[in-house]
Amino acid sequence: MARAISPQKKWTFTILAWVVALILFFPILWTILTAFKTEGDAILFPPAFLPPHWTLENFVTVQTRSDYFKHFFNSMVISIGSSLIGLVIAVPAAWSMAFAPAKRTKDILMWMLSTKMMPAVGVLVPIYLIFKNLGLLDTLTGLTGIMTLINLPIMVWMLYTYFREIPVDILEASRMDGAVLWKEIVYVLLPMAIPGIASTMLLNIILAWNEAFWTLNLSAANAAPLTAFIASYSSPEGLFWAKLSAASTLAIAPILVIGWFSQKQLVRGMTFGAVK
Repeated sequence: MARAISPQKKWTFTILAWVVALILFFPILWTILTAFKTEGDAILFPPAFLPPHWTLENFVTVQTRSDYFKHFFNSMVISIGSSLIGLVIAVPAAWSMAFAPAKRTKDILMWMLSTKMMPAVGVLVPIYLIFKNLGLLDTLTGLTGIMTLINLPIMVWMLYTYFREIPVDILEASRMDGAVLWKEIVYVLLPMAIPGIASTMLLNIILAWNEAFWTLNLSAANAAPLTAFIASYSSPEGLFWAKLSAASTLAIAPILVIGWFSQKQLVRGMTFGAVK
């Protein structure tokens, strides 16, 4: 039998969790508050936590200088598009590795994961040349494709882990009832793995939304997402902290809202199969 946790330990863990959460959230809170400061107030020393003079000027300036909604639309297309395409590829790949493993399946999985350990700058030049020759530079198609490829190993790994927890007997029973392969996946496997699939898609959306290296190097004006929108406020003349914070706040707000409303589904998917 599991030992009960004492009330003192529960309070200790609760306080520790709140401390860690506040430390992690503080930079986001500081960015949001700085967005409501004037440029002069943003560089005060010692810094003021709350804005001495609350203003919406930075948000107006940011929207006037840059088309926020165009960058927002590009981020939505890239993140959601790459997630959907990734699922179309990752689901059958994870199914085959989980339910019809080959001798080298684990080696293939490790090789796929190892590609995430390679510095992105190491393959920037060949990827850039390929995109240039194919006419994919500064296009939503190109950025969606590269986001799909760089996050695909994580999607396959996550789905493989979830599928491994599904009893094989259920799939065998569906085959005995005459279900062909695609019906087995669509009508039996996918409904049982909805939490895992949802959390995989949400994680991929977050990763694609926050990706800056490839978006800054493979886009210019037409397909630039919100990461490029933020970077545009770093100039040779210096950093405009208040306007940069306003741009960052506008960029992170949608993903924070998505994460807040989907946190239960995300946590449920992350722990799917943890306890049998």
